[in-house]
Order: sequence, then C-alpha cells, then structure tokens
Amino acid sequence: MHAGGVRDVRFNFVKRLVDFTPKDELLEIAGRIAKLSWHVVIYFEAVDLPELWDFFIALPTTVVVDHMGRPDVTKPLDGPEFALFMREHPNVWSKVTCPERLSVAGSPALDGERNAYRDAVQFARSIIEAFPDRVLWGTNWPHFNLKGHMPDDGLLVDFIPHIAVTPVLRRKLLVDNPMRLYWPEVG
Repeated sequence: MHAGGVRDVRFNFVKRLVDFTPKDELLEIAGRIAKLSWHVVIYFEAVDLPELWDFFIALPTTVVVDHMGRPDVTKPLDGPEFALFMREHPNVWSKVTCPERLSVAGSPALDGERNAYRDAVQFARSIIEAFPDRVLWGTNWPHFNLKGHMPDDGLLVDFIPHIAVTPVLRRKLLVDNPMRLYWPEVG
C-alpha cells in the first residue's frame, strides 16, 4: 500500500456510523503506520472530544482531524476544546472540510445565497488563521451518507476564499500543507 501512495488510515469514532473498535487495536495499527511515516485521520463529533482526547494524544503519528471535528456551528466559536487540542499538540492538523454537513443555514441552492454555508465559515476561518501550517482542504467527494441535498462541488470550491482570505493562506491550505503532509520527500 505504501508503494501505491497510501499515507494514512482513518479511525472513525462517530457513534451513529460505526461499532466500537478496541483502542488497543487502533494503537497497534497506529504503531505500525508510524514506522512508515503515515498519519492517522480521526473522525469524531465535537461533543465526544473530551472522552477521546487522551487516546488521540497517545497516537504515535501526526493526527489529522476530519471535518474540523464536526463542531456545532450554532454554538459560540470560542469553545475551548478544539482550539486547545490543536494548540497543545503540534502534531494535530485539521481538514477544514464538509461545511455542507455542518451548516444549519443550508446550501446556497436552498437559500439563494452565493456565500455557501455561511454559518460554517467562521469555524473554518478561525482554524486556518490560528494554525495556517496545519490545515488541509477537500470537497469530500463523493459525499457518502448524506440524507438531504447533494452538495455542488463548485460551491464548495467557492467556500475557499471565505475561509482562507489571503493568497498566502490559500496556498498553504491547497498546496504547501498537503505537499508537506503527503509528499514530504518531494519538497
């Protein structure tokens, strides 16, 4: 798999999607992939971060939080857990993806606005501005497990200048950081 370009494994902790996997098994997997300089992508909901925190920091790899840790965008931005988690642990990165899964305002196709998923913008922007060298972006295509609308990937691309507001931040988000994480031998 390594020769084929694989560089991470994903551990899913979203309770509505997966059964429980013993954490000692996950730590064993993480130990194996650490030897290859791979990273672990963790998928969880923000409300579960306190109970998972110790396990996440015990991982012997770089840790990439999927979908910004699924914050509740109806709550204040200054909730301490996620920012503190990234601030205290420099091996933690975040994918600023999936505003369509986080937004309660809805899609522009539904509300007629071009500022796609406007209620998720503040969360993504704050992560990018606080940790510009540890953020990644993607559309999350093909959008598995969506029960409502199917997002327009073009509108997800339109989200980028609202969250990475300068050319320097956009380059880090879209080029520099992915190159450092996925292809360090190239850089």
